[in-house]
Amino acid sequence: MKQNSQAFNIALLVSGTFLAGYILLASMGFMLSLEPGLTFGEASRWCENVVDGIFREPANALSNIGFMIAGLVMFKVLSSEEPRENQTFYGVNKTSALFAAAVIYLGPGSMLMHGTHTEWGQWADNLSMVMFIVFPWIYNLKLMGRWTGTRFFTTYTLVVATYGASRWVFGDGLGIGLDLFGLSIGLWIISECLHRFWSPNFRWASGLVGFIVAAVFGITPMEIFQDPTTYWWTMLFWVPAIFAKNKPDTKRIYSPWFFLGMATYILAFTIWLNQWSDLLCYPDSWFQPHAAWHLLSALSTWFFFLFYRTEKSISN
Repeated sequence: MKQNSQAFNIALLVSGTFLAGYILLASMGFMLSLEPGLTFGEASRWCENVVDGIFREPANALSNIGFMIAGLVMFKVLSSEEPRENQTFYGVNKTSALFAAAVIYLGPGSMLMHGTHTEWGQWADNLSMVMFIVFPWIYNLKLMGRWTGTRFFTTYTLVVATYGASRWVFGDGLGIGLDLFGLSIGLWIISECLHRFWSPNFRWASGLVGFIVAAVFGITPMEIFQDPTTYWWTMLFWVPAIFAKNKPDTKRIYSPWFFLGMATYILAFTIWLNQWSDLLCYPDSWFQPHAAWHLLSALSTWFFFLFYRTEKSISN
């Protein structure tokens, strides 16, 4: 229990140090910039007016504290209980701690973008989103591929590090026209369907689920087939099938937490899509649609955490 408690204290210390460090450095005039083409008092790309303060977009920046709170509460819950041999998300271990830490880092990453308006802040934001969204599908592949813990963490680290380096050098499309965040949403749903409905036949048909996910997010199968050069990455929908060689030896309960997590995220994404509408966008207000996107997304991570806590090891 002492080691568990230390994990929460470390997470709290790191989070507090980041916030204090940000405020101190920004107050001294360090690390602040302004997006090209913008002036103070104009609306940013995310609706909120840009101000000459330590947070260029105050509401959009500070709303990211929601992610930090969600991750810290996860650490607090994990730290207050004894580990369970057949439930990975009870007690502090490498896997549960990685998930909670990834949730926490969503806060600093996005805060650096909305707060500083620097290119490296935008890089930190993109990196934080990828650090979170690749976890579910790589974890599912670990279970269905019967990977060791070392292979899981090595794979996760390589994917994140490769993305971080490529995003820094080549920008958004990584030089190959790939949105890893968007693709990873599809890989998560595909691998989750495989985890729930694994069979030898469905294993190789599972990639088709990716086209349904793409359609939900506005990319129709017709668009994909008419422009295969742009949408080449849809071939990666079959990555889970390649590695999911075995029926998982874990079982999860999907209602209500998984569905609440998905519903909350879809609501957040709907707000994100419409943040510039006359109904939602009031640049001078503290009530910002993009801030709502942050807070609802943070809530969805909590629901997904509760969903993972339903997972139990079983005998096939």
